[in-house]
Amino acid sequence: MAYHIPQEELLDRQGLAQLQRRKLTAMFEVVLASNPFFRKKYGKLSPTDAVARFCELPFTTRAELQDDQTTYPPYGSNLSYPIDAYCRLHQTSGSRGSALRVLDRTVDWNWWRRCWGIIYRGAGVRREDRLVFPFSFGPFIGFWAAFESAVELGNLCLPAGGMTTAARLQYLMENSATVVCCTPTYALRMAEVAAERGIDLAGSAVRRLIVAGEPGGSIPSTRAAIEKAFGARVIDHAGMSEVGPHGFECEESPGGVHLIESEFVCEVIDPSSGAAVGDGAEGELVVTNLGRWGMPMIRYRTGDLVRLSHERCVCGRSYARAGGGILGRVDDLVFIRGNNVYPAVIEDVVRGVGGVAEFQMRVGQRGAMSELTVELEPSAGTDSNVLAEQVTSAIQDRLHFRPMVRCVERGTLPRSEMKSRRLVRDDQE
Repeated sequence: MAYHIPQEELLDRQGLAQLQRRKLTAMFEVVLASNPFFRKKYGKLSPTDAVARFCELPFTTRAELQDDQTTYPPYGSNLSYPIDAYCRLHQTSGSRGSALRVLDRTVDWNWWRRCWGIIYRGAGVRREDRLVFPFSFGPFIGFWAAFESAVELGNLCLPAGGMTTAARLQYLMENSATVVCCTPTYALRMAEVAAERGIDLAGSAVRRLIVAGEPGGSIPSTRAAIEKAFGARVIDHAGMSEVGPHGFECEESPGGVHLIESEFVCEVIDPSSGAAVGDGAEGELVVTNLGRWGMPMIRYRTGDLVRLSHERCVCGRSYARAGGGILGRVDDLVFIRGNNVYPAVIEDVVRGVGGVAEFQMRVGQRGAMSELTVELEPSAGTDSNVLAEQVTSAIQDRLHFRPMVRCVERGTLPRSEMKSRRLVRDDQE
């Protein structure tokens, strides 16, 4: 087993708590002295009091940050240093409303790379691995820090922005890439194009895919489809532009995402009441980053749903572990004919049937009832009528309601190398 910072990664629960308190205190000494956003939010709390009363501090929300950037354009007041101290600008994808701008200083960006070093070693990435990054290097933070961390670790890094999928596949094969960093959706798109062009991905040098941006990496059927197509292990990763790269799946224990508690304080709350929930209970993940002082996030409500456990993993780490990864999002929950349904569950059912190149879910209103329509693009050679009936039956068996399922022409549904919007809420438009 390999570790990036073993003196921190291998701490027990008590040691992690002590490390978090030290890092929190150091951060609050800066933030409470110079950050207008959090000084206004926390009043005259001292760093010592802020740490002691940490679990009583008000949450920070995405809406609050967006309002702040509207009031104090363009970057808001959540800045602990003068603007000329910052060297990098990124912004969120805008998939959930307006894009949020995020700034980093050099030292903050080094912290991003440090976190990615922990992720890479946990995922089993070795010095001799060649990493390919099939995403456009635009303002979305994507795998920017992952790329630069891998360069720092000495790996050969293959940037694959500005290419077609076919060109990226050729590039991957010609350079014997062993690790692919992308979204689950794009991994499936690469597999689809490879099949169309007779490219043997399973026979390539790829042995790992590190996926992020969507819950697919921890959805069993999606994960299985990717692993079968590439003949490689999928490693799930969780992160947010505004928070940082906070979670990873270790190679020794698949099926759960470790939260990097040496660099983040992670809590789970009831989304409705805000009260803390215990081990094994589903709740919303709340994250505080400990090394990004320039634009910090303190008790940030991520909107991600998780179930945490705190037993030491076979990999040796005592980091909290989210079983099944990110289960869904608070704002993605839909109510269909008396059933609470998360899109990730629908994806698991659809991918489990097989023969689906792409799909989309639409929620509409029929009278007083919400209706779910699933649109399918069949894979080449798949009978559309048979596929529609199989998916209908599978959803009914699993979720106890019968959706509307229809097949559409190949190439109809959108593909993306970044986050895919598979849930369309017609009932809110």
